[in-house]
Amino acid sequence: MNGTAVTCAFDLAHYRELLDAARIGGYRWAFFDHEPVAGDLFLRHDVDLSLAAAVRMAELEAEARAQSTYFLMTRSVFYNLASPEGERAIERLRALEHRVALHAVHPHVDADARFDPVLAWHNPDPKYMREPVDGLVNVMQAPWFDPGHYRSDSNQHWRSGCPHEALARGEPAWLQLLTHPEIWVYPGATMGETMRAMLDAKRAEGLGHLAADRIDLS
Repeated sequence: MNGTAVTCAFDLAHYRELLDAARIGGYRWAFFDHEPVAGDLFLRHDVDLSLAAAVRMAELEAEARAQSTYFLMTRSVFYNLASPEGERAIERLRALEHRVALHAVHPHVDADARFDPVLAWHNPDPKYMREPVDGLVNVMQAPWFDPGHYRSDSNQHWRSGCPHEALARGEPAWLQLLTHPEIWVYPGATMGETMRAMLDAKRAEGLGHLAADRIDLS
């Protein structure tokens, strides 16, 4: 873009390039409160593993004047929304003018006042992934999901290639773009490397929590 080389790396520098490409392509940031129309970019993040990564990505988006929807889990083994860290994360995401929705583990739908009435299933099976959910928008049901209008970075892999060039061209007419913050915030050329970097960061965070709880670490 603009004559500069693009690495397509899974890092925050290239994520910013994706946001810039969307701006060049004429997209506008959209939320799941209306049916897709031409020019909509439904920017979505499934927060599977790290609230800290979600907040970092949200801050970068705010710097780029981008808005997105963060899907948070109530049944995660990696973080706790009821903890002070979880409460701060939700507050920060909202303060940055992003939306917060439910990343649910089937069949549990733990929707409450913390979330917009929007849901995305975690690791869903095809038999229910696109089925309607009472009182909520399931982002993988029509009209918000269509294979030609959807890209995902799952496991640090774009099935149809990195979308930055298509975004800069304004293709397709509208798009739901799913990214996972931990993939972009923590370093690593492979998913395994990235996950180990995340665990190293979580170890440092854990030591800080222990010290704050007056645990003798000597």
